[in-house]
Amino acid sequence: MGKIMLEYDIGTKLKKLRLSKKMTLKNIAEQVGCSIALLSQIENNNISPPIATLSKLSKVLEFKLGSLFDHEEDLRFEVVRKGQKKNSSRFIPIRNKKYPHFHEPYFRKLHNKKMTPYLINLCADIPDTTSFSHEGESFIYVVHGHLELFLDSQQIDLEEGDSIYFDTSLTHRYRCKNGTTATILELRAAS
Repeated sequence: MGKIMLEYDIGTKLKKLRLSKKMTLKNIAEQVGCSIALLSQIENNNISPPIATLSKLSKVLEFKLGSLFDHEEDLRFEVVRKGQKKNSSRFIPIRNKKYPHFHEPYFRKLHNKKMTPYLINLCADIPDTTSFSHEGESFIYVVHGHLELFLDSQQIDLEEGDSIYFDTSLTHRYRCKNGTTATILELRAAS
């Protein structure tokens, strides 16, 4: 048995994921393109799987590959108390420009979650031309300020306390209304 298999207990984690999705070894083997015997050996920690096989398994079982190498126990929930949040400022390049977009991601330890929550502080100088479109869904709650949300060609004004849930395959962008600042809570779920 490989040292990595023992140290990270990859086989047990894979088996747990498979069972949580109510899939058989046969189902997985067909989708991954390997034998049932190989998957059984992997789940029993008898062999270390090649990274290519792990990558295919991550797609079929819908998990982040890095979660297999996490030493933390499988968390069922995570609480973030006031003062524990970590700001992660980042600059997103858009059409050779950079503008500040401050994200405070919550719940960093949970793996395979369906939604990712962000507390986003929007600056007044977000350009009007910044648009996004991707598979998934989003929920936005305006914590502070006024927001203009553009979904395809429709403009929706949102004020403090307002919220919206939408399909992110719609072309969307948002900005602060009247050049002010705003804080929103956004929950994103990828398809």
